[in-house]
Amino acid sequence: MFYLKLKYFFDLFFAICGLIITSPLIIIISILIKIKLGSPIFFLQKRPGFKEKVFYIIKFRTMNNKKDDFGKLLNDDIRLTRFGRWLRETSIDEIPTLINIIKGEMSFVGPRPLLHEYLSFYSDEERKRHDVKPGLTGLAQVNGRNNISWEKKFEYDILYVNNLSLILDLKIFLLTIFKVIKREGINSKNNKHVKPFKGHHK
Repeated sequence: MFYLKLKYFFDLFFAICGLIITSPLIIIISILIKIKLGSPIFFLQKRPGFKEKVFYIIKFRTMNNKKDDFGKLLNDDIRLTRFGRWLRETSIDEIPTLINIIKGEMSFVGPRPLLHEYLSFYSDEERKRHDVKPGLTGLAQVNGRNNISWEKKFEYDILYVNNLSLILDLKIFLLTIFKVIKREGINSKNNKHVKPFKGHHK
């Protein structure tokens, strides 16, 4: 498909430009994370990508390493600091993901890459979300993000896959900028988190 080749060119070009432009911010945020949260600076996690091929998504770290008396990490909502919450709410924690785009593992627009352990819970229809590269933002993110059900998210993902086009990508990208500025649909506010996906029969 011609548009997929064009899409990759745009992804590569704008991701490289994005890294160059944000490099001063990346340096500043890296220093602040080192001071406020410690090491490592980056958060790496396995995610299934195109055709379910596993890759490591790269983000800025947003939680500290505080542990209980038995050496076990405390709950996420406790380890998520005010600074980490700000990184999430402004989407600054996503800047390193540009590296995934440059590596060809992700796109600017596409279904968000979810946890690897969710794969076994998908229906055949839901697996179609992996027929395109996962995105930094997607149709579900501009239609509720963390405030909609898993079923609705997957519905938007499949809708995107079936209607992939330049016009749709541009619309999603512009809406994402608007929503990031307004900080809409972010669960880190008030320490609310998305419930893990366990399939539709559990």
